[in-house]
Amino acid sequence: MKIIRAKDYAELSKKAANIMAAQIINKPDCVLGLATGSSPIGLYKELIKKYENGDISFSKVRTINLDEYRGITKDNDQSYYYFMNDNLFSHVDIKAENTNIPNGENPDAEAECARYDAVIESFGGADIQLLGIGHDGHIGFNEPSDHFEKGTNCIDLTQMTIEANARFFASIDDVPKQAYTMGCGSIMKAKTVLLVANGKAKADIIYKAACGEVTPQIPASILQMHPNAIFVCDDEALSVVAEKCPEMISEF
Repeated sequence: MKIIRAKDYAELSKKAANIMAAQIINKPDCVLGLATGSSPIGLYKELIKKYENGDISFSKVRTINLDEYRGITKDNDQSYYYFMNDNLFSHVDIKAENTNIPNGENPDAEAECARYDAVIESFGGADIQLLGIGHDGHIGFNEPSDHFEKGTNCIDLTQMTIEANARFFASIDDVPKQAYTMGCGSIMKAKTVLLVANGKAKADIIYKAACGEVTPQIPASILQMHPNAIFVCDDEALSVVAEKCPEMISEF
């Protein structure tokens, strides 16, 4: 595992975007595993700038997203389908048919999970998988559990996750209670995993994920077992790691 320090969110976004842009340049038809939430928004803005400057093209890129709420329509402004189009896809030259997101409108969970696993398998996994991390260590919607899920699954969201996401909805009652998510096994198939985190509130969980016991109670801890996992975090998110295992932190 490599942990890269950034002084703040802006620098974090630039450093993480440089890693993803290098992947696109080195392999124009690469498979990008993408994430939603507040953490990657700055990264996406930086990628859009690189596209607008002519530094990168998404014309051959294929994408697979981590997750989607179950029971939500694509045109809902809180769907991850909407999020990706609003924050990245509609601003670059990616082909719509090359983007893949779990279908939250499919009520048949077993069929949808099997369909999405087949998509991931057809690509051989992602070349680089982007992740955020929840305060309880969840990646995608893989919540603390007694085991690591292998493939795409339909998961009941924890109350902590529902409360964390309530700020995006009119009320907490509007937050979906289930989601389709790529499993930890599918995430681990990516050739590179890139996790971004910022803020003091993430400091404790970043330490547990990077330096603590590998346990499904902290789903992100499985990334310690990945051959090429990269964490890009700001000073605040790395404050506990800097105190307890500073030797793990790099500037690049």
